[in-house]
Amino acid sequence: MSYLETARRRSTEDAVFAAGRAVAARLAGREHWVLPAACLAALAAWEGLVRAGHVSPLYCPAPSAIAVALLRLTTRGVLLADTATTLLRLALGFVVGGSIGLGLGLAMSWSARLRRIGDPVVAAVHPIPKTAILPLILVVFGIGEPAIVAAAAIGACFPLLINTMTGVRQIDPIYLEVAANYGSRPLDVILKIIVPASLPSILAGVRIAFNAALVVTIAIELVAAERGLGAMMWLARETLRTEDLYAGLIVVATLGIGFNALLRWVAGVLAPWHSRHAA
Repeated sequence: MSYLETARRRSTEDAVFAAGRAVAARLAGREHWVLPAACLAALAAWEGLVRAGHVSPLYCPAPSAIAVALLRLTTRGVLLADTATTLLRLALGFVVGGSIGLGLGLAMSWSARLRRIGDPVVAAVHPIPKTAILPLILVVFGIGEPAIVAAAAIGACFPLLINTMTGVRQIDPIYLEVAANYGSRPLDVILKIIVPASLPSILAGVRIAFNAALVVTIAIELVAAERGLGAMMWLARETLRTEDLYAGLIVVATLGIGFNALLRWVAGVLAPWHSRHAA
């Protein structure tokens, strides 16, 4: 291949790469419009298919019918009351289970003996689907609030335990050695080295733990509660009010989006270095 042909090929490749970068830059400036536009297009197609009779409204009601159901349930106070009930159960279970998981995670990462004892237990219990042990939870705690809170606590405990232990174990030992050489107290080591260094991993565990606790809470409300979003969706299913069922799912999805947005803000405040790196 001659020098002229090589130069021509490289010039063509550079032009293609430059055009690709220009297109990528234009798309990057408009990327915040892509998701809303795609959602609106999907909702419009969904509405059109239902109104044209291609999709049964019994199984897949139109978005407009779901919006009417959301408004009706909200104005009657049903949706707000059930959401508040679910959030209270979720908060109690998340605080109890998260506190246990965080404490055990720190303890197991600090003590090799406790880690040798606890690791097999965690490896055996954590893979069990939490919804599969709902019958056992109902047998132990009975049908009522304690069973729902206990199920949410179990769902929140293990993700936070594992992420906390992983975050602490990834800390460079040299930091701990320097602290020991300077005679730092164990409490100072925990508060000034271990917690800040493992905070990003702990926050990731909080996010996973919340989602797991929410799933378990809704699941047990479906079968063992008279109030709450899960009970509302089960009643909607039994009475074939499918639009109410979809309304409940939208509220659950909104709770997940809202909490994750809140957690990103908290992470930006508590661990700004990690947020900038992740961005």
